[in-house]
Amino acid sequence: MGIEIRDVNLSYGSHHVLKNINLRVHPGEIFAFLGPSGCGKTTLLRLIAGFNQAASGQVLLGDEDIAALPPWKRDVGMVFQSYALWPHMTVAKNVAFGLEERRLPRAQVASRVKAALELVGLQELGARYPSQLSGGQQQRVAVARTIAIEPKVLLLDEPLSNLDTKMRVQVRRELRDLQRRLCLTTIFVTHDQEEANSICDRIAVMNDGVIQHVGTPIELYEAPANLFVANFLGTANILEGRVVGEAGVRAFEVAGGARVALAANAPVSSGAKLVFRPQHAALGPSGSSGLAGTIVHREFLGSIVRYGVNVGRSEILVEMPFISSATLKDLGENVAVTLVPERALFLAA
Repeated sequence: MGIEIRDVNLSYGSHHVLKNINLRVHPGEIFAFLGPSGCGKTTLLRLIAGFNQAASGQVLLGDEDIAALPPWKRDVGMVFQSYALWPHMTVAKNVAFGLEERRLPRAQVASRVKAALELVGLQELGARYPSQLSGGQQQRVAVARTIAIEPKVLLLDEPLSNLDTKMRVQVRRELRDLQRRLCLTTIFVTHDQEEANSICDRIAVMNDGVIQHVGTPIELYEAPANLFVANFLGTANILEGRVVGEAGVRAFEVAGGARVALAANAPVSSGAKLVFRPQHAALGPSGSSGLAGTIVHREFLGSIVRYGVNVGRSEILVEMPFISSATLKDLGENVAVTLVPERALFLAA
């Protein structure tokens, strides 16, 4: 089943947390709410689960408005950031808990517990207690407990935040594989853009209770809707300036008078800033066409080298492939920063 949110507003006292949220999550996709702390993403997830109530709007599961239903009647399953496992229960009993609360026959409970543990690869650990498991295993128990009740939508609140970097990469792949096998509509909250980009079909970027942009990871990266999205997803160079010239010969003039040629059909609204990614720029010799600057720092990152170049009052990041030590630019070297006009974006706040 898909989820649709229509005209949802939610406030805590005078604080307007969610502001006119409209969103559709397609059946069977894995979808992320991505944004900085305090942007409203967890509040929105909890609203879908039924733990928060909107002041206005609808929450549709398929064609049914579930906004007024309590959590236990919504047919959605939620995995909490803390996992919320019962420490005094075995793995199997934790997974069985929701089924037993639903008064299912004992044989059906045992069958579902066995199937859920097999799905997450923990079929041999049913007799252990949560304290005897690793963080990744505890996370999988929490997922197994949720999918055992066969929800129509799976909700994950920062599911990987308690894991170390290596385990996080492994478990996010497992989550993605599991979601594909079950074809289960899944929504999860994260502030980690790499996490969202690596496993999601689509992402809603949020800030200050407002959805800024919805799209695939590549769409958000290549064509962000505004400066916030561009700056939040990946690294972006953002330069202030103004359009000069006329007709088909135009340029964007940045502070200090340096100019970047504009593509003939490039739309540039009033107040827009020049935005480009570090890998979409290159360094040429001083005096050549481009933005004149001086290299002020250099980072060797293996396959690439990241340079920081002072251009006027701004510092521009440029990433270039590492070929050999003989091709490296030196600190203090004067260079010209060039970029392909077609890769330049002009975005407003």
